[in-house]
Amino acid sequence: MSPGLASTMRLERGRRASLAITLNFVAFAFALSAVTTNYWCEGTRKVPKPFCTGPPVKVKQWFCIRFNSSNLNDSRLVQYIFETGEEKFLLRKFHTGIFFSCEQAADMNGFNCRDFSEIAPEHERGVLWLCIVAESLYLTLLFTGGALMTLEQCPSFSIMNKLKLSAFAAMCTALSGLCGMVAHMMFTTIFQLAVAMGPEDWRPKTWDYSWSYVLAWGSFGTCMGSAVTALNRYTKTIIEFKYKRRNIEKSLTIKQMVIELDLPEQMWDMYLTAVPADVEAQLDLPVNGHEPSTGTTYVLEMDSGLEQQGEEYC
Repeated sequence: MSPGLASTMRLERGRRASLAITLNFVAFAFALSAVTTNYWCEGTRKVPKPFCTGPPVKVKQWFCIRFNSSNLNDSRLVQYIFETGEEKFLLRKFHTGIFFSCEQAADMNGFNCRDFSEIAPEHERGVLWLCIVAESLYLTLLFTGGALMTLEQCPSFSIMNKLKLSAFAAMCTALSGLCGMVAHMMFTTIFQLAVAMGPEDWRPKTWDYSWSYVLAWGSFGTCMGSAVTALNRYTKTIIEFKYKRRNIEKSLTIKQMVIELDLPEQMWDMYLTAVPADVEAQLDLPVNGHEPSTGTTYVLEMDSGLEQQGEEYC
């Protein structure tokens, strides 16, 4: 193999390694952001307005119902309200994640959060815990794969050790992607069951998936991209090693033949200088589906000449 082609292959391997590491850490950042936030799903809940408390104010409080008189203890006064129909209800915003579900407070300032495990149906809480375990495995394996890819770039390791690290990195990244996919699907199922069978004081009127959910699936996509890139790099490196090994074995076989037949050393030197290594390799294995070039005729004739001289020598 020519030096220019070898340097090109090394540069291509370096680019694939950088791409795999970049995709891995992007996937880890997306996954960590998705798991630690509570915006997987968001929507609104329709709830009755509470009665206003405290002294009357000049500005109307739209988030609560106030009677016409603040003296609620006087039974001689007729108490009435001005709100009718849909004005008696509020649409409170809520957002939910794997761990917590948060809803707007009664005065519409801030959010009150509670554990999502309290909202999920009782018979599905085991699945929720499996979802949490799968997400934890997803993050752990993804980080392990990225650490192995980074460690592989250390120049102190031998080629075989780098190949082993590359194989383990690709395997960890692919397994993490599978765990992440299962965890995301389990959360989707649990949330939909909670919407249909959850407590009455939580069931939403409208809901949709939010940006944390998009980050989670984006993390899965980049994770699988990193795994495919790492596996592709490992496979191509193995193929290159086999390719070089065939060339070396063929060269050693011919040299052994020259030594056994006691032919002049110039015959071996002429073989090395007259025939390029890439042409020599094409004798046994066509590259990229193409037939060997016309330059191989000289090599074949030379090999047959060696055999004839060997017969004469015997």
